[in-house]
Amino acid sequence: MSLTYLYLVLIALTVGGFYMGRSRAISLADGHIRSLHSRPNYYGYFVAIWCGIPALVVSVLWITMEQGIIQSLVLSDLPREVRNQDDSALSLVISDITNLATGNIPSRQDQPWLDEAAARYANLSQISLMAKSVVVLCLAIGGIAWGTKVIHKDMGTRVCVERVIRIILFLCSAVAILTTIGIVLSLLFESIRFFGKVSPVDFLFGLEWSPQTALREDQVGSTVKPTLEILAGIPTVVYGFFAALTVAPFFRELGATGGFVIASESALAAGVVMGIMIIPFVSSLSDDVIKAVPQAMREGSYGLGATQSETIRQVIIPAALPGIVGSLLLAASRAIGETMIVVMAAGLSANLTANPFEAVTTVTVQIVTLLVGDQEFDSAKTLAAFALGLMLFFVTLFLNVIALAVVNKYREQYE
Repeated sequence: MSLTYLYLVLIALTVGGFYMGRSRAISLADGHIRSLHSRPNYYGYFVAIWCGIPALVVSVLWITMEQGIIQSLVLSDLPREVRNQDDSALSLVISDITNLATGNIPSRQDQPWLDEAAARYANLSQISLMAKSVVVLCLAIGGIAWGTKVIHKDMGTRVCVERVIRIILFLCSAVAILTTIGIVLSLLFESIRFFGKVSPVDFLFGLEWSPQTALREDQVGSTVKPTLEILAGIPTVVYGFFAALTVAPFFRELGATGGFVIASESALAAGVVMGIMIIPFVSSLSDDVIKAVPQAMREGSYGLGATQSETIRQVIIPAALPGIVGSLLLAASRAIGETMIVVMAAGLSANLTANPFEAVTTVTVQIVTLLVGDQEFDSAKTLAAFALGLMLFFVTLFLNVIALAVVNKYREQYE
């Protein structure tokens, strides 16, 4: 039984457990539903929980551990000279065995032990799948039998079910929180490693961008509403082509006419096209927020003798300001995280300048550039991406704090 079929059977059993528990409760009530402690559906949910959750937990744990166990068993049968290699070489061996066992082409050929190892890997995987299917289905069927047997009229199944749901919601929230903490810690630890190689002062205020570690002395690193919403749906690569083929040449020729030297790829071209891209977000969202201001506030302002201009400036805009700030923050976040437009219109020059006529780059573009291809995670070049990610994290956090302060200030006045 494949994993997909196993889960389909498990879902069917869980649904069947629900109806069996519900029917059992109705039969216990003997036609008097009000004599039950909880509604019949809660008895069904109780049986379904005992059918599905234990089987699902065991299945997930099994999947988490089976690969490591199978790989250990396969590696133990390999020749000694293969098993005594370093971790990176062993990972390649495991990859070749897995590829051959699943029908893909391995990187190495004509190894006498490879076919045997792949056959053993496939056999162990099949045995594991069969054992997992038996265990999971036995747990599901056993959960249905036990849950159906223990329920009775006075059983508080509603409390049990709601407690389980509360635990599930708590675990989901905990996963989100732990994921956020993991992202922050990974950025922090890798950035600390980077700043151990490069001074924070040079990183923040230096005028030269050269994060790669030199391998030779001659390398660079040896110095250390309808229309607007249509616009919102245009892919950023289209904006990038528009900036590179139309806007940038236009500014270059316009600058030459006025005696200014404007690069073919400049911050000005990227900034203008970026503004064209994010204007639909700000205007469309702000329009929706302003329309959502209660009509009673407008009528109350007019009733007190305020003009339309005064109503807009002193009533509507302050009431809608939290939503407007939110739209600005969304637009700023998209602009900060934009990559394609900057690559095509502003270039890749790591240039710290206030001159919009020169070619520049952005943090997101550099992160992509630094992590392209095979990289060593012990070099300053790769670790620089984590340092840039940490800086980007703090910038967006700062913007969120400011936006939250503005929202809270005006929300208190108009709630």
